[in-house]
Amino acid sequence: MFLRLENLSKLFVSREGGAAVRAVDDVNLVIEKGEFVTLLGPSGCGKTTTLRLIAGFEFPSEGRIVLDGQEINEQPPNQRDMAMVFQSYAIFPHLSVFENIAYGLRIKKIGGAALRKQVGTALDLTELTGLENRQPNQLSGGQQQRVALARALVMQPKVLLFDEPLSNLDAKLRVQMRSEIRRIQQSLGITSVYVTHDQDEAMVLSDKIVVMSQGRIQQADSAPNIYRRPATRFVADFIGRANFLPVTVEGRDAGRWVVRLGDVTTTAPISPNFSPKPGDAGLLLVRPESIRLSRERHHDRPTLQGTVERTSYLGSLAEYDVDVNGRRLAAVQYDPGIEDLYTVGAEIYLELIAENLYLLPTD
Repeated sequence: MFLRLENLSKLFVSREGGAAVRAVDDVNLVIEKGEFVTLLGPSGCGKTTTLRLIAGFEFPSEGRIVLDGQEINEQPPNQRDMAMVFQSYAIFPHLSVFENIAYGLRIKKIGGAALRKQVGTALDLTELTGLENRQPNQLSGGQQQRVALARALVMQPKVLLFDEPLSNLDAKLRVQMRSEIRRIQQSLGITSVYVTHDQDEAMVLSDKIVVMSQGRIQQADSAPNIYRRPATRFVADFIGRANFLPVTVEGRDAGRWVVRLGDVTTTAPISPNFSPKPGDAGLLLVRPESIRLSRERHHDRPTLQGTVERTSYLGSLAEYDVDVNGRRLAAVQYDPGIEDLYTVGAEIYLELIAENLYLLPTD
């Protein structure tokens, strides 16, 4: 347990004299050494405030922050052995790339050969070698973000913090930079905490994703478990696209729930977060890609019948909205040929791929 948040809360007092706002509410989280953890959630969920508490820009109203066995609640940011990469880059416009990266080292009275060596290593890691004499206004957005990253890395912190660092880049650069951040983090084995509202970033970068809502952690888990085995409907709905079908639980069979949807029976894996009894209601999570579309019904498989309401052809895939007994389901068809596409109004069958379904409580 390298970095630990224990019952961490942050309250902001209203200036108008109203009730205090609990921006972070009893957060408990363990981050192992070398782990890349992403705080993910919608605006106002508490993820940025949690990061600022870790960094020391805010102080907890309740709870503890423990780094490498030492409580750091009262330590100012410059004493926490952490470095932050900001959304706005925050690089100095009047300093060269080299001097921007070296700035923190000079504050710590490091100079001479040691400074040049550490800056050179950071330049190599971020692929900025050869650009050290350029001014920030001579750099692209991606290169400026690399400078901000190098300036943090050169301090050799115990924990590297990221506050939505890619949100100002265009889509192509975001994809490139998230790969670079992950490559550098893994090569150094540096403990990292990353804040984003971008699900793709979280899925690609993280060893562990922490989904937050209203100041609380909804689930902290690996990307596959967050996506395939969400703890709550909120998590399932926030990560990717999701269909929720009301079902009745009939029982268990061979380690799986047996559920009924109308006259269709299918199964779903046992959930550690839900223990229904026969006859209880549940919600079946069906991802759009867990639906196989067909013009013919397969009676030996769990299949629904519906009418195509919308078709969106995107080249590598086609997206559909299908009306099934008054309920709209999203479905995806990968690498469709022209003759495979379904037009609006087409009557089709939707086979539910049981291996990828998941059962959630109705609340």
